[in-house]
Amino acid sequence: MKQAAGVALILAAALAAAPVRAGDASPAGLWKNVDDASGKPRALIRITESNGTLQGKIEKVFPAPSEDPNPKCEKCEGANKNAPVIGLVILSGLKKEGEEYVGGQILDPDNGKVYRSKVRLADDGKTLSVRGYIGVPMLGRSQTWGRQE
Repeated sequence: MKQAAGVALILAAALAAAPVRAGDASPAGLWKNVDDASGKPRALIRITESNGTLQGKIEKVFPAPSEDPNPKCEKCEGANKNAPVIGLVILSGLKKEGEEYVGGQILDPDNGKVYRSKVRLADDGKTLSVRGYIGVPMLGRSQTWGRQE
């Protein structure tokens, strides 16, 4: 009986230590996005999941030396107009459909525009492919964010 319990404990520990496949992982966590033009880090985004829906909020920005260290979303509209970028919800409404999270929106704080969005985990959950688009996914742009924790 003790031997069976020991084997069960070892098996449970091995399963807990096994790498998570992208299909089993969640995008919830801290992610770093990189500027498309400069290749330098732009922000850290915390993605949370509640009731099967993802939301992403900016936790930290990495401004260039000539940029405001506490930027505001000057080009945003409505409640986000002139809101601090740090704390701004930029991803919302994404729900899991197969291997992707779809049906959401992404806000670009640089131009204030809101786009349709979808995301997909890759590299065993280490990267997140984020796509913002107008109309159909073919008309848009993608970024790859790196997991930070």
